[in-house]
Amino acid sequence: QVQLVESGGGLVQTGASLTLSCTMSGGSFSKWAMGWFRQIAGTERAFVASISASGGNTDYDDSVKGRFTISRDNAKNTVYLQMNNLRPEDTAVYYCAADPVPWDIVITTIHYDYWGQGTQVTVSS
Repeated sequence: QVQLVESGGGLVQTGASLTLSCTMSGGSFSKWAMGWFRQIAGTERAFVASISASGGNTDYDDSVKGRFTISRDNAKNTVYLQMNNLRPEDTAVYYCAADPVPWDIVITTIHYDYWGQGTQVTVSS
């Protein structure tokens, strides 16, 4: 059974940086494409970034391009989301997700089979 565990969220001020981590257990991490999504209460889960299984392809939502970087370490079964220059509108619960198609860098939740429990990121103004 694949399990994903996120960490690294917190309360920061505008302009600060945070790095989220998501570690997979129970699966062959290097065969899964991975994604990060975020959700504000009362709204749908929204795409943030995705990375192929090899790490060779990535995609970002326009709202985070140039500020966020997704990366992965297949030896550590971990995907990261480096978030720089954070803004109040980045405040959300952030989720990582696993997609069984290794070359995918898709933006829709339906493609992802497993989800983490989420980690809260709060950016104060």
